[in-house]
Amino acid sequence: MLPEGNWIGRAPTLKRKAILMAKVQDEGGHGLYLYAAAETLGVSRDQLIEDLHAGKVKYSSIFNYPTLAWADIGTIGWLVDGAAIMNQIPLCRCSYGPYSRAMIRICKEESFHQRQGYDIMLALCRGTPEQKAMAQDALDRWWWPSLMMFGPPDATSVHSAQSAQWKIKLLSNDELRQRFVDQTVPQADYLGLMMPDPDLKWNEATGHYDFGSIDWDEFHQVLKGNGPCNRDRMRTRVKAWDDGAWVRDAAVAYANKHAMREAKQAA
Repeated sequence: MLPEGNWIGRAPTLKRKAILMAKVQDEGGHGLYLYAAAETLGVSRDQLIEDLHAGKVKYSSIFNYPTLAWADIGTIGWLVDGAAIMNQIPLCRCSYGPYSRAMIRICKEESFHQRQGYDIMLALCRGTPEQKAMAQDALDRWWWPSLMMFGPPDATSVHSAQSAQWKIKLLSNDELRQRFVDQTVPQADYLGLMMPDPDLKWNEATGHYDFGSIDWDEFHQVLKGNGPCNRDRMRTRVKAWDDGAWVRDAAVAYANKHAMREAKQAA
């Protein structure tokens, strides 16, 4: 839910605030769907969370970048959720049922997230010159990290071949990245924004956009925990878990009390 959650109290209108709250709630639900799918493999949710807090498991690199302005919320919805949809739609047909079923619902909700993000960008680009400049600045900062979301190039991807063999992954990292670029560039043109890539151009021969080289050193540094917000994100995550312990304890106590009451009534 980070990095967007810290903008709920700073949304420019009540409507935007309500939409962002709904989106953050959806994202929390997506985590629960995926934890539930992982539990079918025999690992407990408590163990998964413990491993996350201990740094034993990775999460998406995109969550380690800061949201500096309201336009970042629009750009995240447009680009980050757009990239997520591009990644996840093929997973709706993957070979593992619990995962594919979770993805079907996630993709439906992500489509709303992407539309609200693009709507924010459209409003900014139709606003004052300062608002359009804010939108351009957000695009400049989020474009390359969004392309990194598809993972490393196929030639250097460690897990792609195994995922393809198991039919978890139906399209390669590079195929998905190319589809995303081809889809997104016309959307930026409609907004009147410039892509931050001087090498970006349409290739008549291939029928696709050519684009510049991605800084994979930055990608790997973020994965290693050296991104702009890695430590802040994990510290916030652990604090939220610790602060919520009393809620989990209360829920367990209530469930136990309810079960005991039902057992007495049945006796």
